[in-house]
Amino acid sequence: MLDKIMKPRSVAVVGASTKQHTIGSDILKRLQEYAFCGPIYPVNPKGGVIEGLQAYPSVLDIPGDVDLAIIIVNSRFVLQTIDQCHEKGILGLCVISAGFKETGAEGARLEAELLERVRRYGMRCVGPNCLGVVNTHPGVRLDGCFAETLPERGNIGFVSQSGALGGGILNILKDLNLGFSQFISIGNQADVNAETALEYWENEADVDQILLYMESIHDPANFRRLASRISKKKPILALKAGRSAAGASAASSHTGSLAGADLAADALLRQSGVIREFSLRDLFATAKVFANCPIPKGDRVAIITNSGGPGIMATDAVCEQGMTMAQLSDDTKAKLRAFLPAAASVKNPVDMIASAPIEHYKQTMETVLADPGVDMVIVIYLPFLGLRDTDVARAVMDVKAAHPEKPIAGVFMTKNEFFSALAGTDVTVPFFMYVEEAVDGFERLNEQRRWIARPEGRIPVFDADREGAAGIMKAALAEGRAQLTTRESIDVLSAYGIRVCGSGFARTEDEAAEAAGRIGYPVVMKMTSKTTSHKTDVGGVRVNIRSEEELRAQYRDLVARLETRGLLDGLEGVIIQEMVTGTREMVCGIATDPQYGPMMMFGLGGVFIEVMKDVTFRIAPLTDQDAADMVRSVKAFKLLEGARGTKPADIARIEETLLRLSQLVADFPFVDELDINPLMISEKTGEPVAVDGRIKVRLEEARAALG
Repeated sequence: MLDKIMKPRSVAVVGASTKQHTIGSDILKRLQEYAFCGPIYPVNPKGGVIEGLQAYPSVLDIPGDVDLAIIIVNSRFVLQTIDQCHEKGILGLCVISAGFKETGAEGARLEAELLERVRRYGMRCVGPNCLGVVNTHPGVRLDGCFAETLPERGNIGFVSQSGALGGGILNILKDLNLGFSQFISIGNQADVNAETALEYWENEADVDQILLYMESIHDPANFRRLASRISKKKPILALKAGRSAAGASAASSHTGSLAGADLAADALLRQSGVIREFSLRDLFATAKVFANCPIPKGDRVAIITNSGGPGIMATDAVCEQGMTMAQLSDDTKAKLRAFLPAAASVKNPVDMIASAPIEHYKQTMETVLADPGVDMVIVIYLPFLGLRDTDVARAVMDVKAAHPEKPIAGVFMTKNEFFSALAGTDVTVPFFMYVEEAVDGFERLNEQRRWIARPEGRIPVFDADREGAAGIMKAALAEGRAQLTTRESIDVLSAYGIRVCGSGFARTEDEAAEAAGRIGYPVVMKMTSKTTSHKTDVGGVRVNIRSEEELRAQYRDLVARLETRGLLDGLEGVIIQEMVTGTREMVCGIATDPQYGPMMMFGLGGVFIEVMKDVTFRIAPLTDQDAADMVRSVKAFKLLEGARGTKPADIARIEETLLRLSQLVADFPFVDELDINPLMISEKTGEPVAVDGRIKVRLEEARAALG
């Protein structure tokens, strides 16, 4: 679908210029210097000869067929240029020109017209307001951008939303010995965006890994669909800049108040199998590992060093990243003892001591790599006894060539000149200055391994009383309320099969006493109000009530407090609930991000939720794998497993609760915020019980949806 742009047989440069150091001049020179494999047609109203090539007044005057038009004219003339390209039969466009939606309303209108023409003419368009496109394949050799340096051949497909930053990254990649196969600067992404590039590169043999620099995600649902599939085939690394606020400052629920910043983007990337980095340095380091290492068979790391200290530091880093220090076999240790000095340590980390010659590096690597209990190897070098770092590096790469099946990384704690010397050479092993960088790279390889092995996941459908829940919401809407009362919220949860406390509703003191007698003491009494959502703030929750006398006293005290605060008019009544005992209070809920839609939350609940913030988010709808990941990704999971003699929680029921909430928000997408806090883990049965709930809807959307 992008072949006319990324693999053109001929290129027209519309806006080619004889004026030096202009984009129209630089792009034409780049195409020539990089030896584009097809004809290049400069287009300039004056015609003549530009850089030794015949120039044409318009694309209509070009004698041959044209696949790609790189447009570098004033934004006022872009639309008529596209019309001429259509008349000429050109289907690929790369609009370098700026002056579109990035400039304001008039520019946005112009960009909308551009997109309408592109769609009507059956074209594909990169840009506008972009750096250009590159394909380093020997059969194409397209350098259609104005980055400072010529591209280096490699295996990376790279998408950048920022033109200038993209150009800077291309320059840095060259210094890091990282080449790329294709590059697309999407700019304003009027037509071609990151999702387009992902889909195009999915089965592109020339692209082994994909790098993304994004400031926004055009279509989150489509991105998730594509990335979750493609990341099973090849790694996708993303640097996501910018923040997507979920309106946390105005949120009334705990879930909403915690769902700000870019947690939605982070959740989306995590669910899509995309490896997210938070700095260019980390992005390049990870790309370097994927460019030179296979995916490991497991997470067992062996460390070879000529100094004990860095070996211990590397061991710490491996353990902190959740990977395993490989247990070397007795046979491997015996082989190491046969040639290493007596002072050397043959257990992992293998310390060859400072006097280790290059031959010991080779023999130790080959011996350790042959051990079936080793999945990855880190080789550490510190300069001792006159060894040349470049010689040791060459020896490491020689061994790598003989053992391509296992990842190898080098940590060379030497002068910066070593890394400069590597630039421009054929480097086949990722080299780093610090052990933590190498371990981080291996952790990313391991993350990709786990993602590939992860089951696809399914979205289950449960029996639910959708009509009953809709009726409850309609009753609130009829009164003009976006916030459901506690009683209404619990009834909606119950309609979706979520285990809630046995309860009764009471409007008077006598009714409360009757409900408590029916449920059985001890009980909990909670106010339910149409005007007050945070009950604990006004003393609206009374727990462990053990007798009718105590219940009546608590009821009267609650009414008196509300009357004193002027809140009595909003009181709907009280809910009398069974007293569920448990020391483990969790939380789950829903918050809506303005761009990414409903987000699911799970974590440690109770009154300290916003202090501890031990929570995790995922984008709805959830698969069963998403729900399992959520429950296991919070620190409080150890409590759920049954720490210190407590009964293990029913993990499957917790996951089911999350999945039922996901189904609820799919059925009612106007639910803006939802909290179950606490989701109490019963000490008797281990089952999760919703003892409190709060639901808020977007009023106008709800009215339109429910009629």
